[in-house]
Amino acid sequence: RLLQALPETPPARRRRAAEDYLARAGTKLAAEERGKIAEQVMRVLEDARFSELYGPGSRAEVPIVGRVLIGGEMRRVTGQIDRLAVTQTCVLIADFKTYRPAPRRIAEVPPGYLRQLALYRAVLAKLYPDKPLRAALIWTEVPDLMELSPEVLDAALAGITPA
Repeated sequence: RLLQALPETPPARRRRAAEDYLARAGTKLAAEERGKIAEQVMRVLEDARFSELYGPGSRAEVPIVGRVLIGGEMRRVTGQIDRLAVTQTCVLIADFKTYRPAPRRIAEVPPGYLRQLALYRAVLAKLYPDKPLRAALIWTEVPDLMELSPEVLDAALAGITPA
């Protein structure tokens, strides 16, 4: 919940907002545990690789609809991007996942998660042909941000069979 709500809070107030939320919602958690959770959440929000996902102009829960050519067949793609930011230099997309335990390596990520972001990336590439697209999975259990390379996403897209 913090990873979804805090981006709408001004950066200077995020840590305090996280601590306040945890104090209200986490009455069964010791102060040390609440502090650890707040620190982990802030680490994800402040990750320099994807900090624009939580900055001005970024958006949450963005519907996406498009068509992608897969195996010589046009395939309709619909979904919802959890976080999207279009910057001067690139397009960033991220999807929150609650998978437990959170994978620590790309090889451990469920293939469906990779396919999902690969499809979103393919649709957005048509809208933003002159911008690189970067994608990440945000594991809410840890929390952690796992960037997916273009090669991983290309392989996931290539592995989708026609309907």
